[in-house]
Amino acid sequence: MKKEIIIPAIENGTVIDHIPSKVTFRVMRLLDPKEYTNTINVALNLESKKMGKKGLIKISGRMLTQDMVNKVALLAPSATVSIIKDYSVSKKVVVKVPEMIINLVKCTNPNCITNMEEVNTKFLTIKEIPLKLRCVYCEREISREDIQLK
Repeated sequence: MKKEIIIPAIENGTVIDHIPSKVTFRVMRLLDPKEYTNTINVALNLESKKMGKKGLIKISGRMLTQDMVNKVALLAPSATVSIIKDYSVSKKVVVKVPEMIINLVKCTNPNCITNMEEVNTKFLTIKEIPLKLRCVYCEREISREDIQLK
Protein backbone atom coordinates (compact mmCIF):
# COMPACT_ATOMS: atom_id res chain seq x y z
CA MET A 1 0.00 0.00 0.00
CA LYS A 2 1.40 3.38 -1.04
CA LYS A 3 1.21 6.12 1.57
CA GLU A 4 0.83 9.71 0.47
CA ILE A 5 0.83 13.01 2.24
CA ILE A 6 -1.86 15.24 0.83
CA ILE A 7 -1.37 18.98 1.05
CA PRO A 8 -4.41 20.90 -0.18
CA ALA A 9 -4.16 22.74 -3.50
CA ILE A 10 -4.49 26.51 -3.45
CA GLU A 11 -6.57 28.48 -5.93
CA ASN A 12 -4.30 31.55 -6.06
CA GLY A 13 -1.07 32.28 -4.26
CA THR A 14 2.53 31.12 -3.99
CA VAL A 15 4.22 27.78 -3.40
CA ILE A 16 7.82 27.64 -2.19
CA ASP A 17 9.18 24.15 -2.79
CA HIS A 18 12.55 22.39 -2.43
CA ILE A 19 13.42 24.17 0.82
CA PRO A 20 16.05 22.36 2.89
CA SER A 21 14.02 21.01 5.84
CA LYS A 22 16.29 22.62 8.44
CA VAL A 23 15.54 26.17 7.17
CA THR A 24 11.82 25.79 6.39
CA PHE A 25 10.71 27.61 9.53
CA ARG A 26 13.29 30.34 8.98
CA VAL A 27 11.82 30.90 5.52
CA MET A 28 8.34 30.86 7.07
CA ARG A 29 9.32 33.55 9.61
CA LEU A 30 10.67 35.87 6.92
CA LEU A 31 7.27 35.73 5.22
CA ASP A 32 5.85 37.33 8.41
CA PRO A 33 2.86 34.98 8.84
CA LYS A 34 1.39 36.95 11.78
CA GLU A 35 0.63 39.80 9.36
CA TYR A 36 -1.26 37.44 7.09
CA THR A 37 -4.77 36.02 7.50
CA ASN A 38 -5.17 33.52 4.62
CA THR A 39 -4.25 29.85 4.75
CA ILE A 40 -0.59 28.85 4.95
CA ASN A 41 0.41 25.18 4.68
CA VAL A 42 3.87 24.13 5.86
CA ALA A 43 5.27 20.65 5.37
CA LEU A 44 8.62 19.33 6.66
CA ASN A 45 10.73 16.30 5.85
CA LEU A 46 8.89 15.40 2.66
CA GLU A 47 10.61 12.82 0.48
CA SER A 48 12.60 14.33 -2.37
CA LYS A 49 14.62 12.49 -5.01
CA LYS A 50 16.81 15.57 -5.46
CA MET A 51 17.34 16.52 -1.80
CA GLY A 52 16.48 13.50 0.31
CA LYS A 53 14.19 15.53 2.60
CA LYS A 54 12.63 18.89 1.83
CA GLY A 55 10.22 21.51 3.11
CA LEU A 56 7.27 23.10 1.32
CA ILE A 57 5.23 26.26 2.02
CA LYS A 58 1.91 27.06 0.31
CA ILE A 59 0.56 30.57 0.80
CA SER A 60 -2.98 31.23 -0.31
CA GLY A 61 -3.77 34.61 -1.85
CA ARG A 62 -0.29 36.11 -1.63
CA MET A 63 2.35 36.79 -4.28
CA LEU A 64 5.94 37.34 -3.18
CA THR A 65 7.82 40.52 -4.00
CA GLN A 66 11.25 40.26 -5.65
CA ASP A 67 12.82 41.25 -2.31
CA MET A 68 11.05 38.31 -0.65
CA VAL A 69 12.21 35.93 -3.39
CA ASN A 70 15.77 37.23 -2.87
CA LYS A 71 15.47 36.57 0.88
CA VAL A 72 14.27 33.03 0.16
CA ALA A 73 17.32 32.58 -2.11
CA LEU A 74 19.65 33.60 0.71
CA LEU A 75 18.20 30.97 3.06
CA ALA A 76 17.23 28.27 0.55
CA PRO A 77 19.22 28.51 -2.71
CA SER A 78 17.72 25.27 -4.05
CA ALA A 79 14.13 26.51 -3.66
CA THR A 80 11.61 27.06 -6.41
CA VAL A 81 8.82 29.63 -6.23
CA SER A 82 5.63 28.89 -8.15
CA ILE A 83 2.86 31.42 -8.73
CA ILE A 84 -0.53 29.71 -8.68
CA LYS A 85 -3.56 31.08 -10.57
CA ASP A 86 -6.83 29.15 -10.79
CA TYR A 87 -5.20 26.05 -9.23
CA SER A 88 -2.47 25.92 -11.91
CA VAL A 89 1.17 27.00 -11.98
CA SER A 90 1.27 30.20 -14.04
CA LYS A 91 4.95 30.92 -13.40
CA LYS A 92 7.81 28.97 -11.86
CA VAL A 93 11.07 30.56 -10.75
CA VAL A 94 14.23 28.89 -9.51
CA VAL A 95 15.55 31.30 -6.93
CA LYS A 96 19.00 32.81 -7.44
CA VAL A 97 21.14 34.78 -5.05
CA PRO A 98 21.58 38.27 -6.56
CA GLU A 99 25.11 39.54 -7.27
CA MET A 100 24.42 42.65 -5.17
CA ILE A 101 22.15 42.41 -2.13
CA ILE A 102 20.85 45.81 -1.05
CA ASN A 103 19.14 46.44 2.27
CA LEU A 104 18.09 42.82 2.86
CA VAL A 105 20.87 41.61 5.17
CA LYS A 106 22.22 43.19 8.34
CA CYS A 107 26.01 43.46 8.64
CA THR A 108 27.34 41.43 11.56
CA ASN A 109 30.19 43.89 12.18
CA PRO A 110 29.01 46.18 15.02
CA ASN A 111 31.49 48.85 13.83
CA CYS A 112 30.16 48.90 10.25
CA ILE A 113 28.74 52.25 9.19
CA THR A 114 25.43 50.52 8.38
CA ASN A 115 25.01 49.74 12.09
CA MET A 116 25.86 53.28 13.18
CA GLU A 117 24.10 55.50 10.62
CA GLU A 118 21.05 55.39 8.36
CA VAL A 119 22.83 53.70 5.43
CA ASN A 120 21.40 50.87 3.32
CA THR A 121 23.43 47.70 3.63
CA LYS A 122 25.11 46.39 0.47
CA PHE A 123 26.65 42.97 0.08
CA LEU A 124 28.42 41.41 -2.88
CA THR A 125 27.89 37.72 -3.48
CA ILE A 126 31.37 36.24 -3.42
CA LYS A 127 30.34 32.59 -3.66
CA GLU A 128 26.93 30.90 -3.97
CA ILE A 129 27.79 27.41 -2.68
CA PRO A 130 28.57 27.59 0.15
CA LEU A 131 27.18 31.11 0.35
CA LYS A 132 29.68 33.89 1.09
CA LEU A 133 28.71 37.57 1.12
CA ARG A 134 30.99 40.58 1.59
CA CYS A 135 29.86 43.92 3.00
CA VAL A 136 30.70 46.72 0.55
CA TYR A 137 31.44 49.14 3.40
CA CYS A 138 33.52 47.21 5.95
CA GLU A 139 34.42 44.13 3.84
CA ARG A 140 33.20 41.71 6.53
CA GLU A 141 32.43 38.32 4.99
CA ILE A 142 29.47 36.33 6.20
CA SER A 143 28.16 32.85 5.42
CA ARG A 144 24.56 31.58 5.22
CA GLU A 145 24.58 30.64 8.91
CA ASP A 146 25.52 34.22 9.90
CA ILE A 147 22.81 35.93 7.85
CA GLN A 148 20.51 38.23 9.78
CA LEU A 149 17.72 39.44 7.52
CA LYS A 150 16.42 43.00 7.90
